[in-house]
Formats: sequence, C-alpha cells, structure tokens
Amino acid sequence: MLNISPTILTEKISKLIRSLLNKKALKLDSIPNKVLKVAALVIVKDLAEVASYCFTSGIILKSFKEFITMVLRKKGKKDYFLPGSYRLITLKNMLVKVLEKYIANIIFKAVEEYRLLP
Repeated sequence: MLNISPTILTEKISKLIRSLLNKKALKLDSIPNKVLKVAALVIVKDLAEVASYCFTSGIILKSFKEFITMVLRKKGKKDYFLPGSYRLITLKNMLVKVLEKYIANIIFKAVEEYRLLP
C-alpha cells in the first residue's frame, strides 16, 4: 500500500501554477493562467488548504466536477462525417487542473519508486 500524505504543501501548488502555460484557452472558471500566476502569490496558501481538505475529507466540491466539452473540426479533413475529423476540448475549473497535476505527480513518483511498469 502506498503511503501518501494528504497534506498538500503550498510550495508544490505554487510550482504547479507557475508551470501552467499562459496562452491556453480559458477554463470553466474564466481565469487566465497568466492572472492565476499573479494571484497565486496571495492565494496559494488558501488553495493548499482547500485541496488538503478535499483529500482528507473525501468531499469534492460540486464545482470541481463540472466541465464543458467542446467539439472542434480538425482543419483540412476531407470528410467531416467521420468522427476522426473532430477533436474534443474539455474546459475545467483551474484548481481542478492543478490538483490533477499534483495527483499525477504522486502517481508518477510511486510508479517509478515501486517499478510498477516494465
């Protein structure tokens, strides 16, 4: 069994936010990454507390579960009746994106440490 601490460190949240790309599409909460990076200097401690609460309590806020999926045509396709002629874009809450990255990093470290993949 993996021993993963539910306490999220503010430094890790801050580092994940800084790693976000500035020119990405707006997310469901309409906060541009560039703005989030500036605001993170002030709100990172609160974000870490909310995330820690979600992990320790097992309660996921309703707004974290909401997303919008958009269907976009791929340019240059000959037949738009084929599903492969389209791509899906999912817009999520930005905090959810940061938490997903955090969890993915934990899983990646565990996979490496315990050599779970050949």
